[in-house]
Amino acid sequence: MRVVLQRVSRAEVRVREQAGDRVTERVTGRVGRGFVVLVGFTHGDGEAQVSWMADKIVGLRVFGDAEGKMNLALDEVGGGLLVVSQFTLYGDAQKGRRPSFIQAAHPDAAVPLYERFVQALRERGAPVETGEFGAMMDVELVNDGPVTLTLDR
Repeated sequence: MRVVLQRVSRAEVRVREQAGDRVTERVTGRVGRGFVVLVGFTHGDGEAQVSWMADKIVGLRVFGDAEGKMNLALDEVGGGLLVVSQFTLYGDAQKGRRPSFIQAAHPDAAVPLYERFVQALRERGAPVETGEFGAMMDVELVNDGPVTLTLDR
């Protein structure tokens, strides 16, 4: 399981849909202060990885305290999470010019893991908004800091 986590002052995700010549967008998730969580799954991921990652994310102390030191967690600042599925996190571009995605979990395995991950975050008290698995999405965010972390489990 791989996550790219960005501390944000605000973010939203819109799903793009096309019907003939017409393109529409709808917002599926929006947060103020908090994290954008881009998440991808690989073969063999399961409950242990999901649980560890949910604990790690809600417990990370990367928000500034009164002295500006990264010392506060998500719940201490009233933050939210915007979780977006991102199979391309397992893209391998070492050879050639076109990435290979064979390390990314197939949707049959990834969708239940994604849903379980969102549920695990909510069980830990985090307000969670989401994108839509497998959809074409536009993610707009203001990276606060900037602070960006990669987490693997």
